Amino acid sequence: MKPIPCLALLVASLFCSAFAEEPAKKNVLLLAGRPSHGPGQHEHNAGVLLLKKCLDASGLPITSTAHLSAAWPSSEELGKADSILFYCDGGGGHCMLTADHLTQIDKEMKRGAGLVCLHYGVEFPADKGGPQALDWMGGFFEANWSVNPHWVADFKELPKHPVSQGVKPFSTNDEWYFHMRFAGEAKGKLTHLLAAIAPDSTMSRNNGPHSGNPTVRAEVAAKKPQTTAWAFERKDGGRGFGFTGGHFHKGWGNDDQRKLVLNAILWTAKAEVPAEGVPSTVTPADLEANLDRK
Repeated sequence: MKPIPCLALLVASLFCSAFAEEPAKKNVLLLAGRPSHGPGQHEHNAGVLLLKKCLDASGLPITSTAHLSAAWPSSEELGKADSILFYCDGGGGHCMLTADHLTQIDKEMKRGAGLVCLHYGVEFPADKGGPQALDWMGGFFEANWSVNPHWVADFKELPKHPVSQGVKPFSTNDEWYFHMRFAGEAKGKLTHLLAAIAPDSTMSRNNGPHSGNPTVRAEVAAKKPQTTAWAFERKDGGRGFGFTGGHFHKGWGNDDQRKLVLNAILWTAKAEVPAEGVPSTVTPADLEANLDRK
């Protein structure tokens, strides 16, 4: 039998590579809450559409579907989602807590879907939504424990993690919530991604459900770094991500803030995050697009 020439082997290899199976696309649901707060604040619809635009333009194997103004997806859409993102008002008015939505999300979490909650969307009542958030996302904003001051957070370093790939240290002025209620190790692996020392000014308000309590005051006085974004790997293999910034829409113009969240969307969907993070470009016109009329 004659040996196959090297050129023939090369051609055959290139032919097979050209028709190699591409990685299956991951499906992401991006759910925006109703308009809230003043202009440029809590721009849930515009924020979700901006993140969708970045994902769609990334060229990565991921598809995204957005639902705006608290519109709820169909059971078929939920069942196909590899990750579900909520950018909405939270607390008792969280759109996950209306009708039977919590039960529906529980079903998707049990099959391993990821969960991402942004800004006010990380807050749940301690007796409804809170216990589930601990299981699914590893933490949540709990009234009378967590606080919501506006301050300049200086994130000087980030740990090595797929969500932090390509993200450089940055500093922004936002309503960075902190002193979250976090899950213990028994529930899964928690990684504190963004942490900064909160200035004394964050404790200038009286004690209250969102403003202060003795425990958080002691931590701020002791200069303990406060976590504002985290990643969570559940025991069942599912993944969650919480991000407390996002009060100001202009914050999405910060390349590193945006990249962290885009990376997290991919990671929670169990898609591979590029070594340099998800690429995206946002223009001033992009930030002006789709703002709610308030």
